[in-house]
Amino acid sequence: MFLGEVPAPLLAPLRAAVTPAVAGTPPLSLQLAGAGRFGSRRRPAVCWAGLAGDVPELTALAGRLAAAVRGVGLTVEDRPFRAHLTVGRWRPGQPADGDLPERLAGYRGPVWPVTEVVLWRSHLGPEPRYERVAAWPVG
Repeated sequence: MFLGEVPAPLLAPLRAAVTPAVAGTPPLSLQLAGAGRFGSRRRPAVCWAGLAGDVPELTALAGRLAAAVRGVGLTVEDRPFRAHLTVGRWRPGQPADGDLPERLAGYRGPVWPVTEVVLWRSHLGPEPRYERVAAWPVG
């Protein structure tokens, strides 16, 4: 789930609200499975890998997290949760291979355990980096 800019005074309440949302989560296992895109074949925007495994439990966790985030006054997208891993983005106006997801449709990766939920802060710029802000154990 992407939160955008989180004001500093809301970080502590956010951490506190996420704790019970994650606490009841059972152990989860996931697997990359297939692929898709956001955007049309002619104008693709995002290439993503799908997920298989404990997706219903992951979806329930995403719902609890969204409620926790809203509870501290932050905005969450209203779109339904779609379990996926963003693989890459196509830049508008640049050549794009909109058929790539179809070529990955049969892919199945190894199964892995989900051990934690992590809150990341992204620092954008010429050399983007990511900072781990907080984490909560799963299972």
